Amino acid sequence: MKLQPASRKELSRIALGTLICDGVMIAALFLLSLVGVGTFDVFRILLGAACGSVVAVANFAILCLTVQSAVEIENKKKMKARFQLSYNVRLCLQAGWVVLCFVLKPIHFVAGAAPILFPNVVIFFLQSRNKLFPPSNAPAKPMADEDEPEDTLGPFEV
Repeated sequence: MKLQPASRKELSRIALGTLICDGVMIAALFLLSLVGVGTFDVFRILLGAACGSVVAVANFAILCLTVQSAVEIENKKKMKARFQLSYNVRLCLQAGWVVLCFVLKPIHFVAGAAPILFPNVVIFFLQSRNKLFPPSNAPAKPMADEDEPEDTLGPFEV
């Protein structure tokens, strides 16, 4: 399946934001090493940041592909099952990466594991600046007197 243009745009925003967060993390690790907290091993930190960012962006890409494919499903139970399977696979991917960061000595643990959180940081930043949805594509707020049935899925039950 191919990513739609809107998904590609969001994926590129997440990738750019993750790259910026990587720079901040590397600078923070350098400053911490100057005050005696840990050592700054450039190769280990860059390897961890690069691989962790790839895992984080790939995780977001899988999410985009899942949403695109689930839109076509008419049955809500099947749609929920698809989202649950995707969530479990993505969670296992992240957990496996964190375990690899801990086990493999050439990878700095913090530099490898922290990028998994960076897409969330980017999304929260975009939300705080009201730039997550452009004004023309902003979701309409439901009116209180609508007679449509509410969606049974909560925000975290995908």
